[in-house]
Amino acid sequence: MEYVYAALILNESGEEINEDNLTDVLDAAGVDVEESRVKALVAALEDVDIDEAVADAAAVPAAGGAGAAAPAEGGDEEEDEEVEETSDVPDTTDDDDEEDEASGEGLGELFG
Repeated sequence: MEYVYAALILNESGEEINEDNLTDVLDAAGVDVEESRVKALVAALEDVDIDEAVADAAAVPAAGGAGAAAPAEGGDEEEDEEVEETSDVPDTTDDDDEEDEASGEGLGELFG
């Protein structure tokens, strides 16, 4: 992953992403540089517009977001009903919150 980060640093600073520059950034970060990985990354990024790739990646919702949880359009309503019917797990979140507040535990206590 540090190789990709080094390429992103070079891109952000306007420097050319080549083997020498990538190796210099990795050396400065204290990374044991593997020449084969540097060559492979430079070759892989040869025809890539990094700014466009970063913008495209930022536009994709994170896994587990609202889009991932929503059923596909035209989904089967019977499946949804089955899930509702089988979810007989009691809701204990209120009890847990009260216990956390009473004992002074919880993230809110960390920030005053």
